[in-house]
Amino acid sequence: MGRRILGCIADDLTGATDLGNNLVRAGMRVILMIDVPADDEPVDADAIVVALKARSIPAKDAVAQSLHGCRWLRRQGVDQIYFKICSTFDSTPRGNIGPVIEALMEELECRFSVVVPSFPENGRTVYQGHMFVGDVLLSESGMRNHPLNPMTDSNLVRFLQLQLKGANRAGLIEYGSVRDSAEAIRARMEDLSAQGVSIALADTISDGDLDRLAAVLAKQPLVTAGSGLAMSLPRARGFRVSEISSRLPAASGCKAIVSGSCSTATNGQVRHFTENGGAARAIDPAQLAENAHEHTAQTLAWADACWEKEPDRPLLVYSTAEPAAVIALHARLGVERCGEMVERALARIASAFVAKGARQLVIAGGETSGVCARAIGANRMQIGPQIDPGVPWCYASSTAIPDGALHIALKSGNFGSPDFFTRAFTILSE
Repeated sequence: MGRRILGCIADDLTGATDLGNNLVRAGMRVILMIDVPADDEPVDADAIVVALKARSIPAKDAVAQSLHGCRWLRRQGVDQIYFKICSTFDSTPRGNIGPVIEALMEELECRFSVVVPSFPENGRTVYQGHMFVGDVLLSESGMRNHPLNPMTDSNLVRFLQLQLKGANRAGLIEYGSVRDSAEAIRARMEDLSAQGVSIALADTISDGDLDRLAAVLAKQPLVTAGSGLAMSLPRARGFRVSEISSRLPAASGCKAIVSGSCSTATNGQVRHFTENGGAARAIDPAQLAENAHEHTAQTLAWADACWEKEPDRPLLVYSTAEPAAVIALHARLGVERCGEMVERALARIASAFVAKGARQLVIAGGETSGVCARAIGANRMQIGPQIDPGVPWCYASSTAIPDGALHIALKSGNFGSPDFFTRAFTILSE
C-alpha cells in the first residue's frame, strides 16, 4: 500500500496558508499550489493544499473550481479530501460552503459528511450549533459588517441548511457526544445518518474536542473544516511534531511588506511599524484615480532611495486605512473601482520589488495576497515556520525571479500580533 497523502482544497489563499501552517506544526511536509496545476507532475509531500479564489464568487463557479481541484488531487493519489473553509464560516445564504460540500460528496460518493469550523486557539468555537468569536456570538462580532459575506446568523446549522438543495439536511453533533469520546461521536453520526441527515456540524470548544473528532474523521473520504482541525488530524493519521517539516532554505535579499487590508488587526500592525521608526509609504486611491502610473512610479523611486541607503531595511507600502476613510473613498470612487485600482497598484509594486531584489516578502490581506502572489508567479510553495497563529513563512518558486525562489508570508487581514511586520523578519533569520 502506498503512502497516504492528504489532499486539501482551500477557498482562498490566506486560508490555504493558514491550513498548511497547522499541518506543518503537526508534523506534515506541506506543498501549497496556487490554483489547480495544468499538469499531473507528482508532488512529494505528506499533504497537498490547492488554493482557490472561490469564497465570494458565484456558487456554480466555486463548485466547478472545487471539483477541478478535487479531481487533480485524486490523480495525485490522495486518500482524503479536506475542504478548508473560513473559521467564521464566511458565506451567504446561497453558498458557497453548502453547494461545494454537496458537489464534493457526490464526486467522492460520500453519503454523510462532517463540518468542523472551530479553531479554539484563535477564539473560534461552536456550542449548541452557534458560533462564537471570542466571547461573543458570530452575529455580534465584527463579521456582521463584512463587506462581502456579512455573518448575521450565529446558528450555523440553520445557516448551512439554507445553502443546501434537494433532500440534503443539516444536523448537529452536540457537545455531549464530542466531549465524551470518539465512540460517542461515531454513534451520533450513525444516529443522524439514520434520521436522514447528510451533513452535520460539530460542536467544538477545545483542542481536546478536535482530537476526538479527528480520531473519527481521519478515515472519512471528506471533511470540511477551518484550519483548527489540522492541528489534530495529522496525529490521527500517524504523524508526530517534527522540526524537519517546517525547515526552509536560508533567507537572503531585500525585505518588503505590501499591505492592502483595512482590518483592525492590520491597521494596528501598520501603526506599530510606523510608530517604531519603520520606513513606510501609503498608497492613495485618490492619486491612483488621477494618475496610477505616476503614483506607483513615485513609490518605487522612494523604495530605491531607501534600499540604496540601507539595503537590509524592511520597507512597508500600504493602502491600509481606518473604516471612516475607507467609507469616504468608496462613496467618492465606488467600491469596485477603488478595490481594483488598489489591487492593481499593489500587484505592480510587489512585482517591481521582487525585480529589484526583494526575496523576503510579507503580503497582508486576503485579496491582496492573491493578486500579488499571482502577479509574481509564486504558484508553488513549501510551508515553513509559523510567525503567528495562522501565518507561516513559505518558500515559493516564482516565474518572475531568475533563480526561481523567494520567502513569502501571506497574512489574512485579521491575523497577527501588533508587532507582526517587524517580528516576521526576525523569525526568518533565526
